[in-house]
Amino acid sequence: MTRSELVQELAARFDQFTQRDTEAAVAAILDAIGDALVRGHRIEIRGFGSFSVTHRAPRLGRNPRTGEAVQVPGKRAPHFKPGKALRHAVDQSAARE
Repeated sequence: MTRSELVQELAARFDQFTQRDTEAAVAAILDAIGDALVRGHRIEIRGFGSFSVTHRAPRLGRNPRTGEAVQVPGKRAPHFKPGKALRHAVDQSAARE
């Protein structure tokens, strides 16, 4: 599902909100999550999952074309861990297929 599909789904589900209102709400939520992750905070949405920032240590990689060793610098990366309810719901839908 893309961002625009999410906006359309929410606008259809909640008649009291216009498409523009729904789009602004989705943008605000995603911006807030992104800003919190940039600051290094952890976001937990009960029943859905949690977003956090993990640190990837520097490592030695290989250039696939030449086979030459390349130093890959350390970095921070966003990480999502699904909650128990979400894992269960996805597992149940897979079992029905």
